[in-house]
Amino acid sequence: MNIGIDARMSGPTVGGGGLGRYVEQLICELPNVDSVNRYVLFGKEKAADIPWYTLKEQILLPAIIDREHLDLIHFPHWNVPILLKTPFVVTIHDLILLEEPKSARATTRHPIVYALKYAGFKRVLAHSVSASKKIITVSEATKRSILTHFPNVSEKKIVVIYEGVSPLPPVASSAPLVPDPFLLCVGNAYPHKNLDVLLRAFDQLHVRQPEIHLVFAGRDDVFSRSLQKRAQQSLAQSHIHFIFSPNDEDLSGLYHHAKAYLFPSRIEGFGLPALEAMAAGVPVIASAIPALKEILGDSALFFPVHDPSALALTIEQLLNDPQKQQTLVQKGFERIKRYSWTAMARQTVQVYTSCDRT
Repeated sequence: MNIGIDARMSGPTVGGGGLGRYVEQLICELPNVDSVNRYVLFGKEKAADIPWYTLKEQILLPAIIDREHLDLIHFPHWNVPILLKTPFVVTIHDLILLEEPKSARATTRHPIVYALKYAGFKRVLAHSVSASKKIITVSEATKRSILTHFPNVSEKKIVVIYEGVSPLPPVASSAPLVPDPFLLCVGNAYPHKNLDVLLRAFDQLHVRQPEIHLVFAGRDDVFSRSLQKRAQQSLAQSHIHFIFSPNDEDLSGLYHHAKAYLFPSRIEGFGLPALEAMAAGVPVIASAIPALKEILGDSALFFPVHDPSALALTIEQLLNDPQKQQTLVQKGFERIKRYSWTAMARQTVQVYTSCDRT
């Protein structure tokens, strides 16, 4: 088969965290697991000036792809051009913009412009779900979400393939980037990440444990700057730190020096940063939402997603219990063995092959 990959989002700093890592690792692993099929990557060389989520993507990208006469193309996200003629597989990581529309409304755009873009999103997503040969999801939780929002889709069309855990660079010998001891939260500051609950929890924790610091590491954008302003109004503002656009070396140091990793999201598709923290030997505290409970299992502590007091208490109990910390670290090391990028790529090739038979 001649198979295309939409590689425009490849890399965690390009595609936005977990999605970019997913594309990057899929591309890296395919040569290791498939010597039969031929692959064409649509990255900067073939689609340099076509950003995602744009009208240009819908109008110009189909012709670029269709002229390659591929048997199949894999879109690693829902943004599939409606005019595309080439058969395609799509990966849907989550349905955050359907599950929590108010997260979609967190925008600086004019309401009319936003309304048009949101209508466009729903139209493109519906096309991706209905016209795809197969749908790959990264968790059973996302599969259930798709079946809820698109009840006409056959369950047999959806294949769950877990992501892997990327090895980060060795920890540098230099001092950590922030004061020690600290708690860590990695990722973007979108509304569904529930970081206001984390700020309120940290205020409560700071009263009882004033020596602990909180670190946010992620992109410098309108969402993170808004969070930073809210943090400046916090009782614990002097103990809250932001590290923008960290590279893999920075992340490695942050993970390894953190006392605990905090994952308070209201919605997730997989939860890759929590697994990266476990790989670094850091205990994890996460919100008790379906995807995170599915992926992390008994290797993390969970708290009710809307309860800052419960989160503060869970953090405090963990910090005061070295035995619990060690137990979670050991369980984390075992848990991450379930997740492999090589296995992900191999199962993805099986999906491609199954499309050739339909």
